[in-house]
Amino acid sequence: MLKQLESYFEFARLGTDWRTEILAGITTFLTMAYIVLVNPSILSAAGIPLASVTVATCLSAAFGSILMGVVARYPIALAPGMGLNAYFTYTVCLKMHIPWQTALGAVFLSGVLFLALTATGIRQLILRSIPHELYAAVAGGIGLFIAFIGFRNAGLIVGDSATLVGLGSIRNPTTALALLGLCIMVALEIKKVRGSILIGVLAVTALAWALGLEHWTPAPIGLRALSATAFQLDIRGALNKGLLEIIFVFFFVDLFDNLGTLVAVTKRAGLIDADHSIPRLSRILFADAASTVVGSFAGTSTVTSYVESTAGVAAGGRSGITAIVTGLLFLAAIGAAPFVGAVPAAATAPALILVGSMMLATVTEIRWHEPLVAIPAFLTLVLIPFTYSIANGLGFGIIAWAVLHLATGHYRKRDWLLYILAVLFALRFVYLGAS
Repeated sequence: MLKQLESYFEFARLGTDWRTEILAGITTFLTMAYIVLVNPSILSAAGIPLASVTVATCLSAAFGSILMGVVARYPIALAPGMGLNAYFTYTVCLKMHIPWQTALGAVFLSGVLFLALTATGIRQLILRSIPHELYAAVAGGIGLFIAFIGFRNAGLIVGDSATLVGLGSIRNPTTALALLGLCIMVALEIKKVRGSILIGVLAVTALAWALGLEHWTPAPIGLRALSATAFQLDIRGALNKGLLEIIFVFFFVDLFDNLGTLVAVTKRAGLIDADHSIPRLSRILFADAASTVVGSFAGTSTVTSYVESTAGVAAGGRSGITAIVTGLLFLAAIGAAPFVGAVPAAATAPALILVGSMMLATVTEIRWHEPLVAIPAFLTLVLIPFTYSIANGLGFGIIAWAVLHLATGHYRKRDWLLYILAVLFALRFVYLGAS
């Protein structure tokens, strides 16, 4: 049985083994387990019962990750997306006064749209239309993005009213522990120790508890809590209220956040073919779309691929087993959701910093001496972390690529879809600027 599984998941071709994949899955889970606490806290502000949305978060993440691992066989984990959950709560429900049940109906309809565009091959065409130099810029930009998140979580970067950001204090115990964890991980990485990131996370967690720096109060949460949100979505209400604009935003942001994450993870794992295509792309997109539909039925906002999957890839994960292990841990988290808080930010922050630094290696693939390539790539690279959005960075990169190529007469008819994407992104930015 094990041999058959190893054959199905291509262990030999990918140069991986069970130990590596399991450790990678655990690493991915630890770096994105915060969503079990953060997503419910955001969506509960829209009126969704906290206990219910906690279970829905775990279930949708488990379903999406396992489906991705089994069907697409990629080390990509899924969960309710950050940013989209905030849009769901603060814009749709609180600002527009849309009931959360109706908003879930809009999420469902956007998921159905995902599935339709995947089945017709349009999403695949969109991904293939993006120049491979922008792939490299997206991967590097996401590296800066998650490193920035890591520095912020570590307390090394703090808000500053005069300069927007500033340097935190290394006297802060969280900051000091995070820096120690980073040193441990880097040292182990230099020595080629497998599971270096996980070892560092566990070491810092143990130290935080030993020093009495971590405190949390567990509260039991079970499957029964799901009854308050399961199948409560109002699809008819979403259609009757004409929420096409909201459905489009859910679809559009998730589409490009997902594509950006997909490119970053597959590029970091070395899973992109020589012709810059991604094998089994339709299966990846199907898993993402199906997860959004299931998530809406469970009671949570749009489910998407997580950039934290790169932490598992950095730990050696290459096959779908990594995603399956992450999914199983999310399933187990239903009964142990409160205990996820036992892993402090000081333990996961250095993992994000280390992975972010590794992802910058892709920028060497960009032809920096050619302005037609360098300027769009630069905008993509820096605007992902500066705007705190993968979609924004990719959008500016595509617009700049299209404008520069049209203005200098270097456009090609076969790139027609890229120019359509540039127009759609421009309209999106105009819409966001007016809202």
